[in-house]
Amino acid sequence: MKHIVAGIVAHVDAGKTTLSESLLFQSGELRKLGRVDNGDAFLDPDKLEKQRGITIFSHQASLHYGNTELTLLDTPGHVDFAAQTEQVLSVLDYAILVISATDGIQGYTRTLWRLLQHYHVPVFIFVNKMDANGADEQLVLSQLQDVFSKGCIRFGTEMGEESYEEIAMQDDNVLEQFLDSGSVEDDVIRDMIAHRQVFPCYFGSALKQDGVDNFLAGIDQWSTERTYQQDFGAKVFKVSHDEKGERLTWIRVTGGVLPNKSIVFGEQKANQLRIYNGSKYTTTQEIPAGGVCAIPGLTDTFPGQGLGKERDSGALEIQPVLNYALDVLGNDVHTCLTALRQLEDEDPQLHVSWSSHLQEIRVQIMGEVQLEILQQIMLDRFNLDIEFGEGSILYKETVTKAVEGVGHFEPLRHYAEVHLLLKPEPAGSGLTFDTQCDLEILSKNWQHQVLTNLGAKEQLGVLTGSPLTDMSITLVGGRFSNVHSVGGDFREATWRAVRQGLMELKQVGACQLLEPWYRFRLEVGTDQVGRAMNDIQRMSGSFDTPEAGSANEMTVLTGTAPVSEMQDYAQEVNAYTHGQGQFECLVDGYRPCHNAEEVIAEFDYDPVSDLDNTPGSVFCAHGAGYPVHWDEVPEMAHFPYVYSQDQLDEIK
Repeated sequence: MKHIVAGIVAHVDAGKTTLSESLLFQSGELRKLGRVDNGDAFLDPDKLEKQRGITIFSHQASLHYGNTELTLLDTPGHVDFAAQTEQVLSVLDYAILVISATDGIQGYTRTLWRLLQHYHVPVFIFVNKMDANGADEQLVLSQLQDVFSKGCIRFGTEMGEESYEEIAMQDDNVLEQFLDSGSVEDDVIRDMIAHRQVFPCYFGSALKQDGVDNFLAGIDQWSTERTYQQDFGAKVFKVSHDEKGERLTWIRVTGGVLPNKSIVFGEQKANQLRIYNGSKYTTTQEIPAGGVCAIPGLTDTFPGQGLGKERDSGALEIQPVLNYALDVLGNDVHTCLTALRQLEDEDPQLHVSWSSHLQEIRVQIMGEVQLEILQQIMLDRFNLDIEFGEGSILYKETVTKAVEGVGHFEPLRHYAEVHLLLKPEPAGSGLTFDTQCDLEILSKNWQHQVLTNLGAKEQLGVLTGSPLTDMSITLVGGRFSNVHSVGGDFREATWRAVRQGLMELKQVGACQLLEPWYRFRLEVGTDQVGRAMNDIQRMSGSFDTPEAGSANEMTVLTGTAPVSEMQDYAQEVNAYTHGQGQFECLVDGYRPCHNAEEVIAEFDYDPVSDLDNTPGSVFCAHGAGYPVHWDEVPEMAHFPYVYSQDQLDEIK
């Protein structure tokens, strides 16, 4: 019996949960079919999911079919919860991508395909709703081949020569073998599917149970179990809290065996191993490689974390771009903050921030639906009736030149000096920390303090106080005192060094404000193309050469534009095309802000007055510490500068 973990992904309303339900029913795991719209779907057990009729959280179920033990991970289908879906992708053997035959490939479907590509996940495609009026199998298949891959090939119960030829066309070596033999061996096809050269496509109706048995048989026949390392490894893909408030860490074991009561993280033990099936679970004494389970009671775990031999995942591709302030409506602000911190523990992308200066809580989210759900969760789980203020764009900041920043912290009986190299990095690379400091200058302990403190809080820019990104911060020098230095001194010196370097760059115009941009696809009538082009230019966007749309009288424009300008454009398109136009947009990362001066003026941010992020330093004279303004720090530094200005100018 082979064990496969497959995630079901789809654009909202494609029938993903209905297919999950049908697979469980067809395999005999469910005696009765539930319905999303009836609120009794097996994989939408949460009260909010029943109310909304959508999947909000990822859920687990198991089934047996043929020679396959299949663990299904159902994922949210709404773009606002894409980060939760992405967290699941890193632990999958295969993905089941559900496409609606009536809607075809939609905006979020393209995002899912890009993510599956990024995580190298093999894909089985189920085209659903083939019983609907106007469903055209060949039309959908052609779209899949044109938009996704020529390897999207119709699979059925019988594979004829035509099917083998299509499969062979995806690989020159296989084609050569096919021309000699007239067929392709099953193991070769399995290998091509596993290496994302071929994507088997099945057609049917999950609601009517049509084609579901054939699809299950296809997964059983064409999937292969991966090989695992001998040493224990596991990947965390979700953190949640059960109905009793107990914290659950969900993992996929990627190597060895996880026995009950074994140490999994730090000194923490797996005191119970739960295998969930919908909302119910059973416990087991061990989880073999390939298995999925939830461990209650662990602390400080996070989605994407590697346990044992497994490495941590990098930053998620899907990042929130909207920022909202919380209106506590008379509730205690710290009670609200505690509740939000628990939700941030489950979804780190919330990035809950607290400003003691403004007495304000802010969260980062993907969109309106997520905001509504968050508000409802606060009420249902914590009995906190709250609201959110008007949303704002989440700006970020970076640098365009290198600088050596200095932070010095020397009140009486304390001492630390830190020199950091701040350097621009490629777009989308985030913020990275490193050390190139000799151990004779700063011992390993002090260097560890610096790197830990760089990651201990969100580092902010000096233009608007927005988070820093696309740059590296490297420890290059410093000084300590055998008598007076303690860890907290290096925290203060490190944070001040970042800000001091940024102020140096701001003075020479080398700090840059970034904003999120959309990549859009706009389909309008040929007579409306002029209006659409003018709109895009008005919104500071750009577009590629127009192409013919899905019908002769339709034209497609693709391009990029700032989120701040385009976020409400869907309603406008709907109005001027009288509901005939199609507008899809997806966040395409951060780029230089199109109206930076205007935004900076609006923020009116004074970095020197931000006492939580001061660029100044503290020196000591005559037995007392005294503050020194950031621009006077270089000449007073105790450790010599590592880089000359000429050397900094040469750093790219």
